[in-house]
Amino acid sequence: MRAAIKSGLLALAAATLPAIAHAHTGVGPAGGLAHGFMHPVGGLDHLLAMVAVGTFASILGGRALWLVPASFVLMMAAGGTLGTEGIAVPFVETGIAASVIVLGLAVALRWSPSTAAAMGVVSLFAVFHGYAHGAEMPMDASGVQYAFGFMAATALLHLVGIGLGLALGRFGAKSHVATQLGGGAMALAGLGIMTGVL
Repeated sequence: MRAAIKSGLLALAAATLPAIAHAHTGVGPAGGLAHGFMHPVGGLDHLLAMVAVGTFASILGGRALWLVPASFVLMMAAGGTLGTEGIAVPFVETGIAASVIVLGLAVALRWSPSTAAAMGVVSLFAVFHGYAHGAEMPMDASGVQYAFGFMAATALLHLVGIGLGLALGRFGAKSHVATQLGGGAMALAGLGIMTGVL
């Protein structure tokens, strides 16, 4: 079963990359790998959501530790395809801000749904984040390099969140307080982003 899920996720990633590459075929240095990599890192909303996904996955543990972040990255690639192709997705900015609020609360409350439910939640939000990345891709960018850049940065931010969650988990009861404070701060930041304060 695990091998079938991994194969399906890899097939989805392979299916979405050509569409991203087709959208813009330029090779300008300003918009390739480095630009794609910096896009998730450069925005507070993206940064907080990516770290929250990893921390959330660490709280769930087991297969969710890799399935939840992997589903986010793959659905983000699908959202990126929509963005580069100019296919309208409503409420993108609201969806991104909501992702920071919801994922921050998931961390703060140590929400423990099934792995499938967690994958569904993060996948929904991933489409909004991916759309924003794709829609803002420079016209002279190599689509493949840009996509690889934002997917790699996202995966690394997920790893930061996982590492943070696992490190905090070693402190027993104190880790609950730390995750509550951290997740709560993320949720508040999400509210600030949604209202335009941040």
